[in-house]
Amino acid sequence: MENRRNSRVNRPNYKQYNRPAQTGPNPEEMVFGIQSVLETLRSDQQIDKLYMEKGLSNPDIQNLAFQKRVTIQRVPPERLDRLTRKNHQGVVCLIAQVQYVKLSNVIADVFERGEVPFFLLLDRITDVRNFGAIARTAECTGVQCIVIPGRGAAAINSDAMKTSSGALNHISVCREPDLTETVKYLQESGITIVACTEKSARDLYERTTDLTGPMAIIVGSEEDGISPELLRMADTNVKIPLLGSVGSLNVSVATGVVLYEAVRQRSIPVQPAP
Repeated sequence: MENRRNSRVNRPNYKQYNRPAQTGPNPEEMVFGIQSVLETLRSDQQIDKLYMEKGLSNPDIQNLAFQKRVTIQRVPPERLDRLTRKNHQGVVCLIAQVQYVKLSNVIADVFERGEVPFFLLLDRITDVRNFGAIARTAECTGVQCIVIPGRGAAAINSDAMKTSSGALNHISVCREPDLTETVKYLQESGITIVACTEKSARDLYERTTDLTGPMAIIVGSEEDGISPELLRMADTNVKIPLLGSVGSLNVSVATGVVLYEAVRQRSIPVQPAP
């Protein structure tokens, strides 16, 4: 009897052992369930991501999300189950770790301070650590604002904050529903759009490459670079010369190269006209 009891105590819990691990954000970054998400939308908290199960309809959530300019991402139930094992009722939102600001306010503030606009647009950068590294470099180079799309961007979560070494606390982040409209708005505001792409015929280090004026640099997805529509809209484009056998740089490294070339050019004293 004693031996049977001991064996029962020592027997592994196979059900618990084989249970798949929960993946995704930290619990404190996540809100799930219809009523909880509704109250979060009604509050002053900013939402980074809002996931809703495909086929689910909830007019209250959808209307509030529209008012708050939060993009709803339709996903299969398995995606939500990977975020939480609890009863999510088909809807999960992630709380933003930063306070998003309006691009129009940033532009006005920059001009009021007498500074030259120096912005960074991230087209579908989805890797959280790449995003954090880019934010760190952007803050170090004096970029005043990072612009991200409402859909298809990395979540600004604790991992992004950590990778940025806190830089995201010191740089403005704007979330725009449509980057094509954003590019038009920037151009109308007198800001030149520079696309960093390997498809360019212009070398970053050519003498004719001018990165000194009001400017927004676009860098693109880790998978396929900048979207064709944004490439067509750009005022100019540049490429980083690659002299080895590998055909591309990591996006965070490439961003750093371009931003510091802009810093170098902007640090050269303007020569008076003869």
